[in-house]
Amino acid sequence: MAGIKVLVLVGSLRAASINRQLAELSVEQAPDGVDLRIFDRLGELPFYNEDIDTPEVAEPVVALREAAAGADAALVVTPEYNGSIPGVLKNAIDWLSRPWGDGALKDKPLAVVGAALGQYGGVWAHDETRKSFGIAGPRVVEDLKLSVPSKTLDGKHPRENDEVAASLRDIVGKLAAEVD
Repeated sequence: MAGIKVLVLVGSLRAASINRQLAELSVEQAPDGVDLRIFDRLGELPFYNEDIDTPEVAEPVVALREAAAGADAALVVTPEYNGSIPGVLKNAIDWLSRPWGDGALKDKPLAVVGAALGQYGGVWAHDETRKSFGIAGPRVVEDLKLSVPSKTLDGKHPRENDEVAASLRDIVGKLAAEVD
């Protein structure tokens, strides 16, 4: 696993979110030779509109597409908002799906994990995220899953939960192994 680059997208914009903490933990625990980079600019993306998806598209969109093109795989870390995908993440999926059939993540392995308040840890949002990305072009690795009910963390950072940390480390390693 030498020189593998993984794009990390976080579906929560909140600085202290558990999902951001999970993303940061994934970066800390990456196996040797695997470089995870969090793209922190999802909040800057304009809402997807084909009328503005031109060669002069907004710079944050260019940055997202370049980060995705330069990655070998993607890890999406997301909460669940009202039983579904956070709008900021859905917007990123829409931008990354273009040009249709040839988006920057086309055929690259992608895994979805995260935490949420409900007793199932965001399973609905994670399933919807997998479905949307699967249509958008990446190769979703369906068996790499982690849905953490946030109450199980007892207000602590995910790195303090050995089971969560071990699961995340395992997922990152298996995602990197999916790179062709």
